[in-house]
Amino acid sequence: MDLVRETTAHMISSLDDHIPFFVCALVEMIVVSFFITKAQLILKVYVKDKGAVLYLLHPLLGQLILHKHGSWYIFLADKVEIQDITNQTSLLVLVGPKSNQIMEDLNLGSIAGEPYGTHQHFSVNGMPITVGVGSVISEEGFSLLISPAVAGPVWKALVSLGAVPMGSRAWEKLRIFQGMPSPQKELTDEFNVLEAGLWNSISLNKGCYKGQETISRLITYDGVKQRLWGLQLSDSVEPGSPITIDGKRVGKLTSYAPGRKESEHFGLGYIKKKAASIGDTVIVGEDTTGTVVEVPFLARQQPLSNSSPSSTPESSVQ
Repeated sequence: MDLVRETTAHMISSLDDHIPFFVCALVEMIVVSFFITKAQLILKVYVKDKGAVLYLLHPLLGQLILHKHGSWYIFLADKVEIQDITNQTSLLVLVGPKSNQIMEDLNLGSIAGEPYGTHQHFSVNGMPITVGVGSVISEEGFSLLISPAVAGPVWKALVSLGAVPMGSRAWEKLRIFQGMPSPQKELTDEFNVLEAGLWNSISLNKGCYKGQETISRLITYDGVKQRLWGLQLSDSVEPGSPITIDGKRVGKLTSYAPGRKESEHFGLGYIKKKAASIGDTVIVGEDTTGTVVEVPFLARQQPLSNSSPSSTPESSVQ
C-alpha cells in the first residue's frame, strides 16, 4: 500500500469540494472511500491525524493519484500540501477471532470492542502507533499504522501472542472470500461502482463531483444491469473466463482462489441481474460448475435511491 499525507487549512472542505467521492466528518474515525473517475474506483482509506488526512492507496494506483489525479482537484486557495509518506509508515492488519485478546495482551485493549472506524493513538517503546478498528477488507480486527522502526518488534509481538503471519497470497485469498473488489480485477473501466456493489461509498447529495451524474442516472433509470457475486466453484478456473447459463453468456469471472481443502474453489464474478441470484447454478469457463453466493463485504452494502439519504462509507498479520 502507498500512504499519502495531505495538510490544509481547510482540510475537510477541500476534500469535500474537490475530490469526487463522499467524505464523512473525519473525527476520530477511519473511513474507507473510493475515488470515482469514469465510474472506475480506486480504494482509499482516510484517517484524521492532527490536522492532516492520510490516504491509503492501492500500490498499483498510488503514483497515478500522486502525479496525475491529485493536481486535478487542488486549487491554490486551498493551501493544500501532499506528501508521499509510504517509506515512513508501515501498516499491519490483524484479523480473526482472537484479535481482541491479542490487543488486550499488548496493553492496547482500550480500543477492543469499539465501533468500526474508531481509532486511538498509543505509544510502543516511545514510538507512536495508531490503531483503528477494522481494515480495508473487514469491519472486524484492527489496522495498525506505525513507524518502520518499530514494525519489526510489533510484528514479533503479535506473532508471539498467537497471530499467524499472512503473506500476499493468503491476503488475496481472504480478499476474494470476503468479496472485496480490487483494482484491475473487479474495478476496471468495464464495470461501474454500482455493479461492483460499493453503495456505502456513494453520496447522492454531497454536491457536484466527477461521475455524480452518471451514478444518479444509473439509479434513477435502473441502469445497473449486472452485479458482483461470490461463486462456489467445482474446480479451479482462470479469471476472465465467461459465465454462462444454458450456453448463453451472462457474465465474467474476475477473481479466483483455492480454498483450504483441495476440493474447495471460490471466485468473484459479474453476472447479469436477471440471469441469476443466490443459490442458482452457472457454468464458468468450459465446464466448471458454480453456485451463486453472497459474500460478507458486499452483504454489508446498503443500496440507495435518489430519494434516500446518503450512506456512510464502509471502511492474520500482513
